[in-house]
Amino acid sequence: MLRHLKFSRMELAGSLGDLGTLLPLAVGFIMINGMNPTGIFVCVGLFYIASGLYFKVTCPVEPMKVISAYAIATGVTIAQIQASCLWVFLILIILGITGFISIIGRYVSTPVIRGVQLTVGILLLSQGLHLIMGTSTLQAMQEAAEPYLIIQNLGPVPVGLILGSVLGLITLLLLDNRRLPAAVVVVCIGIAVGIFFGTHEGWSELKLGINIPVLLPYGLPTIDDFSIALLILALPQIPMTVGNAVIANADLSAQYFPHDGKRVSYKALCISMAFGNLGSFFLGGMPLCHGAGGLASRYRFGARTAGSNVIIGGIFLFMGLIFGAQTIIIINTLPLSVLGVLLVFAGTQLALTILDITTRKDFFVILLILGITLASNLAAGFLIGIIVARLLMWDKLTI
Repeated sequence: MLRHLKFSRMELAGSLGDLGTLLPLAVGFIMINGMNPTGIFVCVGLFYIASGLYFKVTCPVEPMKVISAYAIATGVTIAQIQASCLWVFLILIILGITGFISIIGRYVSTPVIRGVQLTVGILLLSQGLHLIMGTSTLQAMQEAAEPYLIIQNLGPVPVGLILGSVLGLITLLLLDNRRLPAAVVVVCIGIAVGIFFGTHEGWSELKLGINIPVLLPYGLPTIDDFSIALLILALPQIPMTVGNAVIANADLSAQYFPHDGKRVSYKALCISMAFGNLGSFFLGGMPLCHGAGGLASRYRFGARTAGSNVIIGGIFLFMGLIFGAQTIIIINTLPLSVLGVLLVFAGTQLALTILDITTRKDFFVILLILGITLASNLAAGFLIGIIVARLLMWDKLTI
């Protein structure tokens, strides 16, 4: 057991790899949709710890991006977000328990998996650059590149761009340094910047206490809430979840952990995410998944064992239980450009998985998935990629 549960500088560094994806979307749910931070962060913490201890290797935890992006962009009700969590539970538990997810997996070829990995990598890279340049949706909403820093520009240059560039260079220099892990250094510098140059908004109101999540804090969703959530949130999310959080994630885990990662199967990932979302439904959390981008980032920054999950899960649990609704004040100490740097390296690490592809047909499928996703969405890219990849197995078709 100890072999699968290590606590070291590298495990701590790798545990921070998900933050670039997780924190901006969590903040969006809190600020735009009005969700309570207590339920969000307690659910995240519990899901981190439980999934790490079961899979026995480092395991990512991320918000479901299709649901999150739509919910934040349109301001859907909390009841509809909670209803989507229950729908996701039902769909994934059926896919996992019946073994149907394994049948789907047999029809998804390597170039389709690489296409999903490249596409998600590019999307993460793009989002990271938006955070660094101050042009993300969250920053546009607050009309500031770094809403919680007293300095917004150094001359004509946005402070986030300067901070992101410096921290990006530091990350490159320390990426393989085990004494000074890059992610730890970058996050510590970010926190220091937030402390010394932050607006300190809300700091005077911080109080310690015990904040236990309430069961069904927003009440039971109505039939209308469930209907809307199924059509506009859950169903569009499932193809992306199957492609990225199940198939691409299991493939990447097999590459990283050929001996220790045998529990990371299609079936186990489905069931894990199903119960994670059931917990979010009852405790007021957000829809959660195991994204391949998060795994790539955690691995690149040094995480290898379930210890990384226990570390970051414990941090989220502590914040949710001790600070409760005031957790958002703590989160705002970290400049958004710091999260952008983490996302840039997460994206590039995941995108580089295509380096084992050698044929023109395979590259065509990969680029097709990328192009369709950029023009539409990953669910469409994934489904069309499967069809085209099967067609290109016919020798009479050439590229």
